[in-house]
Amino acid sequence: MEYWEIISLVAGLIIILVASQQLSLLFKKIHLPIITGLLVIGIITGPQILGLIPAEVPVKLKFINEISLAFIAFAAGAELYLKEYRSQMKSIRWITICSISITFLLSSTAIFLLSNMIPFLSNFGISTRLGFSLLAGTIFVARSPSSAIAVINELRAKGPFTRTVMGVTVLLDVLVIILFAIIISLVNTLISVTSFNTEYVLVLLSELIASFFIGWLLGKVLQFILSRKQSRTIKSFLILLSGLGIYLLSNLIRHVGNLYFEIDFYTEPLLICIIASFYITNLTRYRREFLKIIHDMVPYVYVAFFTLIGASISLDYLAKAWMIGLVLFIIRLAAISIGAFTGGVLAGDQFRYTKISWMSYVTQAGVSIGLVSVVAGEFPEWGAEFATIMIAIIFINQLVGPPMLKWAIGIAGEDHSRARSNLPAGSHRAIIFGYEAQAMALARQLANHGWVVKITTSMKGINEPGIENISVEYCPEINYETLENLEAGKIEAIIALKTDDENLEICELAYENYGTHDLVVRLNNRDNFNKFHDLGVKIVEPSTAMVSLLDHFVRSPMATSLLLGMEENQDTVEIIVQNRNLHGIALRDLHLPADILILSTQRKGQMIISTGFTRLRLGDILTLVGSVESIEEIRLRFE
Repeated sequence: MEYWEIISLVAGLIIILVASQQLSLLFKKIHLPIITGLLVIGIITGPQILGLIPAEVPVKLKFINEISLAFIAFAAGAELYLKEYRSQMKSIRWITICSISITFLLSSTAIFLLSNMIPFLSNFGISTRLGFSLLAGTIFVARSPSSAIAVINELRAKGPFTRTVMGVTVLLDVLVIILFAIIISLVNTLISVTSFNTEYVLVLLSELIASFFIGWLLGKVLQFILSRKQSRTIKSFLILLSGLGIYLLSNLIRHVGNLYFEIDFYTEPLLICIIASFYITNLTRYRREFLKIIHDMVPYVYVAFFTLIGASISLDYLAKAWMIGLVLFIIRLAAISIGAFTGGVLAGDQFRYTKISWMSYVTQAGVSIGLVSVVAGEFPEWGAEFATIMIAIIFINQLVGPPMLKWAIGIAGEDHSRARSNLPAGSHRAIIFGYEAQAMALARQLANHGWVVKITTSMKGINEPGIENISVEYCPEINYETLENLEAGKIEAIIALKTDDENLEICELAYENYGTHDLVVRLNNRDNFNKFHDLGVKIVEPSTAMVSLLDHFVRSPMATSLLLGMEENQDTVEIIVQNRNLHGIALRDLHLPADILILSTQRKGQMIISTGFTRLRLGDILTLVGSVESIEEIRLRFE
């Protein structure tokens, strides 16, 4: 009967989790982490509000929590690829050492001194208050590599400061699990009033050695799984199953130790999983496939884990303890600041980096909440209250951390995100880099359509072509000053026809400093495709373009002729809706010339499927095909 109850709970939970996954995406739209959304949805669907997730679900479905925790540890270990951080190893080493020691010691001490202010702790003795402080101090050390990676990718950040931040963040998430394994054993001893003697020290060392050894064995098992010629789905399932197996093995070892040897021998599953993941990432050839599996499975694991965590939060206690949670957040922030600054000074980092580095280490997420859930399960007398306070602090860190990291990267000068363009599309100005026959032909065609074109060349003595709206500019170097002299901030399109390295430099300068609407590149080497694609550049690969053009002429000769402007008195153009009187009007209600056809509508960078019921918005870009005369009539009405 119990099995049927579990199956029923799992089936109901799956339905809730599917909805939770979709609803959490709304938080992303308002620039909040998805994890925050999952926690909030868990709270709403939990027993204290809607009651869709009964109070017994987190207990009876404990295996879901264990699978998720093992996976989170796998993900943390997979990020620690040592070869990527060699260039900044000195800074990473010192900041990590100072951060882990100073954050832990200062936080634990401050929390212990304030423990009488924490409502539920006043009923416990000094040993429990000390245990609470040590565990909280440990969790304060943890960071969030996933949040840091998301910000770094968004800003396209690169440089010594970014590499140091990423290295420290990842390394701390690994080391905090080792520290946690030691501290949780210590706290168990404190609370059980066991004396500290040689036997205790030997047991603790044996636990760590056993955890490392089992982690190495698990790494071998994962290596075997990844080496098989099976589908990625089967491998993912086996990896999740191996994580659950480690929890079962850890519980078995603990049970045998208590039953036959009267020793509480605790091998930390999180430590075992992170060692195995580190082994796969650094000592085998399966790193890429392992990372791919981790990346693909993260959304499913996170939605289950964080929704259940949210459902287990005590809102009644949170209402009583929110003030102490805010105080503990400030304590953590102060400890991080001192640790990061001290580490930067000892590493000899530039002061401009040292004074802002603390802002990069505020975020917390997966590992932190994972450790919190372990504490909640290990100490049922006060674990739920502990979890509520810690999750509230992590929630604040998730809100404050990413913006602070963005700010720090910007101050460090390593923000390479797209600049905000103040130039409205439709200004019809272009720069062509590279003086050659194709550049000249393109300039003529653009000029015939009302564009003002500048062609740049590194050769001296090139005469002006004598064509209206076309000029030739001498530019011996490609740099920011060159683009400023060319008034690139007033340019709608940049076309790069030089070598791939020069083209990439041009595109990056335009992207980061001006946010140019359209960047077009003629690709020379297919290997460089992704570099341009990541910038959103429109890429023309000559050989592929020719084959594609011939293919379209064979299969759709009339459509291709129209799009290329080869039909007499016919053209294809993009027109921007700037007439406020057209805002909100449906396409079917527009009075268009009979020979005009609207091919597509682009809104805020996204292509939308146009129907007669599509309503226009200011700034929409319409792609039209029709006669030149009718297009000009439409342009006057719309722009």
